[in-house]
Amino acid sequence: MMNFRALLLAATLAFAPLALPAQTQPIDRIAAVVNEEVILQSELDRAIANITAQYASNPAQLPPPEVLAKQVLERLILTRLQVARAQESGIRVNDQEIEQAATGIAQQNGLTLDQLQAQVAKDGLSMTDFRSTLRDEITIQRMKQSFAQGRISVSEAEVNAALAQQQGAGGGAQYRLAHILVALPEGATPEQIATGQTKIDGIKKLIDSGEMDFAAAAVRYSDSPNALEGGDLGWRPESEIPPAFVQTVRTMQPGQVIGPMRGGSGFQLIRLVDTRTAPAASQVTQYHARHILITEDDATAQAKLNTLRARVAGGADFAALAKEASQDPNTKDQGGDLGWLTIDAFGPDLGPSIAAMQDGEMTPPIKTPAGWHLIQVVERRQNAAGDDQQRAAMRETIGRRKLEDEYNRFLQEMRGDAYVDIRSDSVIGAAPAATDANGG
Repeated sequence: MMNFRALLLAATLAFAPLALPAQTQPIDRIAAVVNEEVILQSELDRAIANITAQYASNPAQLPPPEVLAKQVLERLILTRLQVARAQESGIRVNDQEIEQAATGIAQQNGLTLDQLQAQVAKDGLSMTDFRSTLRDEITIQRMKQSFAQGRISVSEAEVNAALAQQQGAGGGAQYRLAHILVALPEGATPEQIATGQTKIDGIKKLIDSGEMDFAAAAVRYSDSPNALEGGDLGWRPESEIPPAFVQTVRTMQPGQVIGPMRGGSGFQLIRLVDTRTAPAASQVTQYHARHILITEDDATAQAKLNTLRARVAGGADFAALAKEASQDPNTKDQGGDLGWLTIDAFGPDLGPSIAAMQDGEMTPPIKTPAGWHLIQVVERRQNAAGDDQQRAAMRETIGRRKLEDEYNRFLQEMRGDAYVDIRSDSVIGAAPAATDANGG
């Protein structure tokens, strides 16, 4: 990736004036400097246009243009920081993987690649922009997988408590929630806490008085990564709701807003959008996977698996390479086939990475006590769960909730540690959210 000076030079050359008397090309301005990289005004303008198009049927949900620009730029900054951190960690996504992902998206939507390209063009994007966004999303997804390894664990006691809660009052219910977050840094000072409290109280006052609905307030003020979706958290069983909130959520009526509440990430307002009853027959996700195991020293094993991974990405057959190179005597002759397993059955070292993969994707090399593994997820399915499978499904659910909480804190820390210089006039003109929320 180009550094700051190289990108400035490239931008200057690319948009230099034409050698014609009365014709010039405008130079793309810099919207923000993020560490040693830049976000161009044209990138910000395109992202704002995409969000505006999403709200075309309900434009009243959007905040004033300068506030929307601030929120959209913050999302671009977080994306840039995550991609840079992933690349520093050695995470790479090659062109072959991008094409496979694009083909998968087209197939999921019943389109050919040409039809997908036409749809992308209709939305005002080029396929180059689309592939770039896809590369960023896959890169960030893989960083989350790496982040989960060694950081997210679920104890048997937690599983027992969640299953007991599920069998108790309201345990079969699912809740569609939305939230507004006013983030606090780790080790927040009394002044920072007081400022956060003032801001969240001001937001709650606007909602309670009817001056602004919840979704519009989330878009305008929330520090959560899902702010531009109106704070929507989607449908969640009780096991995916932080334990401190569960009892309160059970008593809420659709449309009701509670808070402010202080959590690990800051102050929150929670809105119950709707409730529904979960299907009576518990379902569990099973994964059909195959692997290649290398039991040699760390450097040799990683080098071999990275080479094999590149060969598969280039079109080689995973099963054939497993028969050739795997050192697992139990699966080698079957092309590394592990059969159908729940995430729990893969163990804590492999499970989180496998759960985060799409069908056909491969994990990076992962170390376990048995050696180094390269794993490909072939496909997944839903099956009725027995007792063991219910425990595995619950463990996976709790793990997702923990990962979400931990990763959001990680994002806040990364943003706080970054050098960010905002230069876009449309963002600099935005009123401070805390003042604006209190009618200042």
